[in-house]
Amino acid sequence: MLEVTPRPLPRHPILDWSSFFSVGSTPISSIENLRHQAFTTSGRAAIYQALLQLKLPRGSTVLVPSYHCPTMIAPIFLAHLKVAYFAITEEGLPNLLSIDDTTSDGCKAMLVSHYFGFANSLHAVRAWCDARNISLIEDCAHCYFGRAGERSVGAWGDYSTASISKFFPVQEGGVLASDTRIISNLNLEPATFKDQIKGFLDVVETSNKYGGFKGLNTSVNFLLRIKKIFKINKKKIMQPQNEEIIKYCDMGRINIKMLWSSFFINKFLPRKFISEKRRKNYFQYERIFFNTAGAHPLLTIKDNFSTEISPYVFPLWVDDADRIYQSLKAMGLPVFRWDKIWPGTPQLVNDAGPGWCVHVLQLLCHQNLGETEINLISSAILKLLPNQAA
Repeated sequence: MLEVTPRPLPRHPILDWSSFFSVGSTPISSIENLRHQAFTTSGRAAIYQALLQLKLPRGSTVLVPSYHCPTMIAPIFLAHLKVAYFAITEEGLPNLLSIDDTTSDGCKAMLVSHYFGFANSLHAVRAWCDARNISLIEDCAHCYFGRAGERSVGAWGDYSTASISKFFPVQEGGVLASDTRIISNLNLEPATFKDQIKGFLDVVETSNKYGGFKGLNTSVNFLLRIKKIFKINKKKIMQPQNEEIIKYCDMGRINIKMLWSSFFINKFLPRKFISEKRRKNYFQYERIFFNTAGAHPLLTIKDNFSTEISPYVFPLWVDDADRIYQSLKAMGLPVFRWDKIWPGTPQLVNDAGPGWCVHVLQLLCHQNLGETEINLISSAILKLLPNQAA
């Protein structure tokens, strides 16, 4: 019989007293340090807006990685563009040799992702795109903070995108940025006042669910009693192709401005604590899964050491991933994998992507998980691995 966690663990950062901790004022590299910025409701909305900024001819082709979340691909189809795929290396970089001349000649843009919070230099990718007059969109959904080799994350792309809600305790939020191009008006519709109140109360409710503000229960419960009258409005997105997966990607608010609550929480919370706590959690996973039979860390901070690395998740390669992942899901643990890819994604030569889709489990390591929670998640995995039960 599967063990169930004694209490639910937050799958995203929550607002609590620790959110306001400051651990020093040393500047940290971030996509938000780029010259030009605009806010959206999500990272996928930012990708969509980046494509609109490029003003590509209808039906143009965009290069995308074989290892992806469908929310990276849906914006391309909504912008009435097509996709072509490239393989990725074991380091998560584009395998440029997997893109033949015929494919590259027909492409107008390329979407390149930094995975798991470990940003790579895109020097070679930038040069490859420049030689072919291909615009580069740098997807920093996993890398809100840090450096990508010689530059800050986001500074390689003509446009760069990120997800605020992956690193900050907000219900929604994304950013479109560029260091070289002015961002023209996104023509986003303002959220209704009811949506603004609902968005704020959602943050409060999530915090209360996980004990975020102990000592304020009476005030919080009063606020939550009025929450039932509010409901966030979602626009219907009309898209003839791949209707089911577009629905799965939840693109209903891509043309709405970011909520006030998301803007102010993102603007005023200290940054460095977020990175330090995530690194601490990541190190704990590394120690636990060092020399473990049947599983190993895909990437280690000790091999990519930087005080500016701010991990999004801990990627764990698991040999018997299907069985173990289903068991972890049944326990309700905050673990996931990118096993749902866009229909028609091809099998490419020398591609790490298909292996990652099956074998890489993404263990959450955000700032609201502590040593006890990391041990709980890790213990559940260890008990499922072969020769580890003892």
